[in-house]
Amino acid sequence: MSEAKITIYSTPYCGYCKLLKEYLDKNNIVYQEIDVSEDEKAQQEMVTKSGQMGVPVIIIKKDGNEEIVVGFQKDKLAEILKLDN
Repeated sequence: MSEAKITIYSTPYCGYCKLLKEYLDKNNIVYQEIDVSEDEKAQQEMVTKSGQMGVPVIIIKKDGNEEIVVGFQKDKLAEILKLDN
């Protein structure tokens, strides 16, 4: 199984984004964060991929597949990333 590549679309003032990053950090998960509050191109990219305006939007690329998770869904992330939660 290959390592997952994770991209998080977030804003600095989003409480759920903060919780998500704390959760990933606690589980030693490496991710790239994109601040959509000041990057209109990234914001449009996020909306195109997810159909959502809200953050966080998490893009997980793993084993040749791409999974999109909208919001901080701890159980779903634990399942996808094979974490103990």
